[in-house]
Amino acid sequence: MEENKEKYTVAGTDIEEVKRKNAESGLSYNEVKALLASTGGLETSVYSNTDVEEIKKKLNSD
Repeated sequence: MEENKEKYTVAGTDIEEVKRKNAESGLSYNEVKALLASTGGLETSVYSNTDVEEIKKKLNSD
């Protein structure tokens, strides 16, 4: 009975099946935000790898 408690949620959902399906699915929420940030999405600067100071220097030198 103890093994059954660990395999299923109270509602009867098979935990391992859910984990397997999640692993097979597409990008995670955070992966999508990071992808958007790298391609210019709105309000995603926290996920961006853009060097702000480098861009400022480049803009000021033009």
